[in-house]
Amino acid sequence: QVQLVESGGGLVQPGGSLRLSCEASGFTFSRYALNWYRQVPGKDSEWVARISMAGRITDYADSVKGRFTVSRDNAKNQLYLQMNSLKPEDTAMYLCTVSFGGVIYWGQGTQVIVSS
Repeated sequence: QVQLVESGGGLVQPGGSLRLSCEASGFTFSRYALNWYRQVPGKDSEWVARISMAGRITDYADSVKGRFTVSRDNAKNQLYLQMNSLKPEDTAMYLCTVSFGGVIYWGQGTQVIVSS
């Protein structure tokens, strides 16, 4: 079955950096675009970034453009999100997603807290 397992979250001071990872299994990783979303209790999920199958095309939400970088390693079935210049408003649960067959699959998420 499809599994997405995020890791790398934690507590970081404003201006700091974190690198999130998403390990995927149960599907042919290299055949699908992947997304990062983030969730804050009481708010709708926010799309953060997207990367194409081969990793050549990326796109970002305006709120993270220039600070976050999405990448992937198809040989390792891994998706990454490098987050720099973090702000308190980046505090959220970060989740990776993949969509195929009319279904969107989500990981369980990794918590990021940006606070001094």
